Amino acid sequence: MVYPHSMTLPHLLPLLAFLLHLAGILAAMHALMNTRTPQGAFAWALGLSLLPYVTLVPYLYLGRSHFQGYVTLHRAHRKRLSQASERGEHVSIPESCVRYSEMAQMVHGTFHSGQQLKLLIDGDMAFEAMFQAIAHAERCILMQFFIFHDDALGQRMQRALLERAAAGVRIFVLFDGIGSHALPGRYVETLQQGGVAIYPFATRRRPNRFQLNFRNHRKILVIDGCVGFLGGLNVGDEYLGLKPPLAPWRDTHMQLAGPAVTDLQRSFAVDWHWVTGELPPMLPPAPAQGEALTLIAATGPADPQETCSLFFTVAINAARKRLWLTTPYFVPDQAVLSALRLAVMRGVDVRVMLPSRPDHFTVFLASTLHVHDALGAGIRIYRYQPGFMHQKVILIDDDTACVSSMNLDNRSFRLNFEIGALNVDQAFAADVERMLVEDFGNAVEITREEYRRSPYLRRLAMHVARLFDPVL
Repeated sequence: MVYPHSMTLPHLLPLLAFLLHLAGILAAMHALMNTRTPQGAFAWALGLSLLPYVTLVPYLYLGRSHFQGYVTLHRAHRKRLSQASERGEHVSIPESCVRYSEMAQMVHGTFHSGQQLKLLIDGDMAFEAMFQAIAHAERCILMQFFIFHDDALGQRMQRALLERAAAGVRIFVLFDGIGSHALPGRYVETLQQGGVAIYPFATRRRPNRFQLNFRNHRKILVIDGCVGFLGGLNVGDEYLGLKPPLAPWRDTHMQLAGPAVTDLQRSFAVDWHWVTGELPPMLPPAPAQGEALTLIAATGPADPQETCSLFFTVAINAARKRLWLTTPYFVPDQAVLSALRLAVMRGVDVRVMLPSRPDHFTVFLASTLHVHDALGAGIRIYRYQPGFMHQKVILIDDDTACVSSMNLDNRSFRLNFEIGALNVDQAFAADVERMLVEDFGNAVEITREEYRRSPYLRRLAMHVARLFDPVL
């Protein structure tokens, strides 16, 4: 007879295997009940049931798909905004924006008229504009980035914020706790000691080291309530193209002034209130002096619908002549891919620009397989050659352009908090067109031969990578 205290490793292995499989089955049941999409539920349930040794730990970090506290607060803010609109603040949608009416309704937003817009091409132009605006701040700075690095650019940002704080400007900074995982504590402490209010964002106020989903991917800067910035750039030297092998880094930001800046403040205020329990100042925007119409779309997993995926779908369906789209990751869901297919059938010039170099290899493999399918539907795909292409831009026909933080993948669609500006203005769209024409001139159009000529094992890896679409 073998007693428990005398059990050896060979005796324990079957018991451990049984317990792992039992835990895998329980986790699979949890995935079936809680995962947001059928595809994700199936992928997790199959992996957890058959290979718990491989999938159980990743599920602890990536499997959670619901959270309550932020959702309640977020929807309460949305409800107050809707009630404010019903009391008379609602502005009817201009005729030129009617084709985006579902988008405005979905994000509880308004097309603000009178916007002044400026396209900021690449990191040098964008950060010089942001640093100049910060240097002229007199009352308040709201800043939110997914990533802060303690490198040359990060230290320059730190010095700029400390200088304005010393001048009496109130400064509020949010960064994502996972995106900025490498940020040393001394960086944050130095800012706090200099009078800057800075906190990491998390969907749960109680720390949870098992929670990697629901990242705050927004990039927002608001100066004195009057000037706003948003786009694809984070605070780090790589965004200036200073870190090979991905250099030069191709990205896009934008600057806006006018009533829409209020919506940037509101988005920041919801996140700040969740993290701190307090509200930052809400300053009046600059008078409307431009000609553009702008809708600020803040999307995320707290929304009752999958607003980011629907944002892309509405934008694609609105195109009648041209749809040019740039994204670092091409992992579309069925709704977005169907919208792209239908656009091609309508005779729309549909072009998608992607990077030629991977920064996340698994995503790149899955993206390559999706590219193969998209090419079969008549979608033209280009790969940007000089360096890594990270910009998130949409050009629709001759009058609409969007600059955002939104990637075309499941993380942006369903798991990340994102923000974008949809701008209806022929002059701004012309600026975006000139930028993209140059980008396409630095890109190579690809065919289905890219997939066919790949070695068999690489093609197999693409199909395996696509199985992980729900968490990419």
